[in-house]
Amino acid sequence: MAGAALTLTSDDFSDGGTMPNALVYSGMGFRGDNRSPSLHWTGVPAGTRSFALAMHDPDAPTTVGFTHWILFDLDSGLTGLAAGAGTDERKPAGSTHGLNDYPETAYCGPAPPPGAAHHYHFTLYALDVPKLEGAGSLLTYPRFRFMIRGHVLAEATLTGRFGQ
Repeated sequence: MAGAALTLTSDDFSDGGTMPNALVYSGMGFRGDNRSPSLHWTGVPAGTRSFALAMHDPDAPTTVGFTHWILFDLDSGLTGLAAGAGTDERKPAGSTHGLNDYPETAYCGPAPPPGAAHHYHFTLYALDVPKLEGAGSLLTYPRFRFMIRGHVLAEATLTGRFGQ
């Protein structure tokens, strides 16, 4: 629908809902499946030439939060990602994983310390460039945010929660 706002949804959890164990990290005492969620988007603005996605936990006990996933250079014709697209074997053709804070170039699910549930923000960016030139797979979250600066046509955030 023309003029609609960019929206991001998942079959795995609702906005503000609890993320299932299938999406939780496998390691560090966690026994999740470490599978990235299915994601779907609508309301793509005119002029979109690519998409980028980041998953960030602002509640992590650091001064800057914790990045769990960066995926960029997603084709502008996509309307979503299949569950499990957070691995190099299953990511869309032509896309690139950035370096998360584990540090790995893949999706790494929630693994918060004991206490209050953390909020995991999946943010999709509609960009006016076809590729983040020179980004590469060692792209960190701060550099990612710097590189998309001035190129974001719209963004949508879906928030999942998980705690132990």
